[in-house]
Amino acid sequence: MERHLEQSLALPFGEKELEEIVNLVFDGDFDTVHRPIRETVADPLFDRRDGLTMTEQGRLAYERIRLIHQHAGCAEEVIRDARRLFALSEWPALMDTTTLPLLTVHYNLCLATILEHGRGRDDLQDYIDELSSMRTIGMFMVTELGWGNNAAALQTRAEYDRATDEFVINTPHLQAQKFMPFTGIPNIPKLAVVMARLMIDGTDQGIFPFIIRISDEHGLLPQVRASALPEKSGLALDNGVTWFDHVRVPRRNFLGGTMGHLTPKGEFVSSMRGRRRRLFAALERVHAGRLCLSSALVAAGRASVYTAVEHGFRRHTFAPARDDVPVLAYRSQQTALFRALAHVYAMTFLINHTKRAFLRSPEDEQTKQLIAIAKAVTSWTITDVLTTCRERIGAQGMFAANHIAEYIAMAQGVVTAEGDNLPLLAKAGGKLMADPGPHPRPAPPTGHSGLTDPYYHLALLRHRNTVVGQRATHSMRREIRNGATVFSAWNAHINVAVDLAHDHGKSVALQSFAEVLPHIRAPRVRWALRLLASIYALDVTRQHAAWYLTHGLITPDQADRIPALIERLCSLLLPDAQLLVSGFGLTDEFLRAPVLSPALSAFRATPRVDHE
Repeated sequence: MERHLEQSLALPFGEKELEEIVNLVFDGDFDTVHRPIRETVADPLFDRRDGLTMTEQGRLAYERIRLIHQHAGCAEEVIRDARRLFALSEWPALMDTTTLPLLTVHYNLCLATILEHGRGRDDLQDYIDELSSMRTIGMFMVTELGWGNNAAALQTRAEYDRATDEFVINTPHLQAQKFMPFTGIPNIPKLAVVMARLMIDGTDQGIFPFIIRISDEHGLLPQVRASALPEKSGLALDNGVTWFDHVRVPRRNFLGGTMGHLTPKGEFVSSMRGRRRRLFAALERVHAGRLCLSSALVAAGRASVYTAVEHGFRRHTFAPARDDVPVLAYRSQQTALFRALAHVYAMTFLINHTKRAFLRSPEDEQTKQLIAIAKAVTSWTITDVLTTCRERIGAQGMFAANHIAEYIAMAQGVVTAEGDNLPLLAKAGGKLMADPGPHPRPAPPTGHSGLTDPYYHLALLRHRNTVVGQRATHSMRREIRNGATVFSAWNAHINVAVDLAHDHGKSVALQSFAEVLPHIRAPRVRWALRLLASIYALDVTRQHAAWYLTHGLITPDQADRIPALIERLCSLLLPDAQLLVSGFGLTDEFLRAPVLSPALSAFRATPRVDHE
């Protein structure tokens, strides 16, 4: 009887139910886009190898990305099909986090930038061929040691030499060193797109991309200098600081694209007014890169929740008046992990929504803002998810072989890479303050079901954003009228802007989640995802419960009930937990994590095949 009760914690599920969840998680692309890449990552080359130095791990990562490249097909087709580009970011990183920056930089930032800004130029074909074959690894050098996210202030110079019709790339001082490109392992052939300030006859024309060969199989090329940076926990990337000592490159290595060109007489001509606009155009591929990073981190969140939930069913512990029970029988474990599960699904639907927006209109300004907000919201949310999962599998969570500890290190990189979260949200929040949108005061919920309605919580959050945004905007304008500088007025409200953008991302996630529910065919799947949507919605509202109380939008009784209601919904989710994590397209065999070894699998639920 005891054993039967424990086994019934997770109910078996049918193939059709599983198929529908997989279809929702991967937006209908699992079989055509994701499965082939997952099968490549199942190759033994991705098996865990302990005892390697950081340099050996780094070299192994380069081997692995070459394997991915061999199976991915034509590099130019991968770049044109953004869905494949995103999937290439997701699956390899689950087994080797170092592959994420290597793949995204090679395909999206280096090769795609050359293709985009060198469109129609036959003189660049040799560079394109060696990058497309991955005989040479692509790099992208923007950030400088002294300027961080402030790309407009970059100091690396590209002086045009009229006498030789060449550009001379030079690092004028230590603060202008390129910070964190992949130059720590010097004897791998690498070609970089380097952002440098174009100088013609002493006149600054703005920042443009240039192609520079960094290294070959013998090491760094002459006049290219690099120093390896210290090791980073969980990420064996060969980062370095890099500087150029009057490196000469031919005219063809200038990637002016639509931003501008040099006439045969060496005069700069541009139909794009403003150096800042030209800089943004040069960095256009950054937006797709942010989406690649977000997609990979959400995938890591799914893998972590899968591991923690499966472990929770298999790992037994003591219980009052019982011999033992699975740890997931405890409400404390359920509430923590199923809240994490709800947040992972919300971030999955947010990223799917953002991917679709990018596929429809990649150059639209609202799409770019959505990508920036989604990058920040997903990376912060998944960081919390990873920490929860690491703790909930106990000491097992500390071992790199079980992946979660390495995902946490990857998450810290994503928070900072491709634009740090805070500047991204501050910029987006400033735009939201200027136009917060009309969202009327929501009607109070009626009864128990009203408080679990995701759309009610969405209305609450949108109303709050409208009120807070309008107040902040009016306050800023008043301060400026009273003599404050624009900077001091903005600085006094920058935290409000960051919070507004963060909450806007949560509202998009909640809406994306809620919009999925009516289209689900299988009743069990619809029930389980509705529970998750309600858990996420209640969690979002709980964060601002004091504000809603102060403004009369919820009652003290409702605010007091939210924690218990979340716990109750989590307990109802228990029978469907394995169905929900099975929808992530993951298996024990794929993850190869010791914590998922067969010795702990006594209570694993297996799919039930429905016979009609």
